[in-house]
Amino acid sequence: MRSGIAGVRGFTLVEILVVIVIMAIVISLAVLSIGVTGRDTQIDQESQRIEGLIDMLHERALIEGHDFGLRLEPNAYEFVAYDTRRGQWVALDQEREFRRRNLPPGLVFLLELDSREVVLKPKDPNLSSDTPAPPQLAIAASGDSTPFRITLVREETRARALISGDSLGRLTRRSSDQANLPEKAS
Repeated sequence: MRSGIAGVRGFTLVEILVVIVIMAIVISLAVLSIGVTGRDTQIDQESQRIEGLIDMLHERALIEGHDFGLRLEPNAYEFVAYDTRRGQWVALDQEREFRRRNLPPGLVFLLELDSREVVLKPKDPNLSSDTPAPPQLAIAASGDSTPFRITLVREETRARALISGDSLGRLTRRSSDQANLPEKAS
């Protein structure tokens, strides 16, 4: 004879396993959407693009013997070249890879030159295009460049990625999951 209350029935092993699998799927999707690793792929992609473009422009300056630069705004950037005939900086708008780019929504630039933060201002549409502003970062035909540190920051989460360059044009990049670690001594 069986002891206990008749008619009481428990869950089968299959039902329990199905619930566990469903919970595991929901939890894994939540973890992936939150980004538990601390990595912000959008910041990392944008920092890789900027690093690659600066590196390409540095090589181009050496090969062509022209001066180039990078002009930063809080939410945008553009590459420029020095036109010796006009005596001023001109945007490289004709070249697709060096065109003006806006950062994805929620991302902003911070710029340091000589360990001092530079206040970045948006381009004023009311200013005459005849006198464009000079770039904050210059890449000379000799291979020399402005030492800098660009930080890409997501305003909501404060996630960040860093791109640094020295006076010889050597670049280093720290991704969003490494940017808050202390700097390595070189």
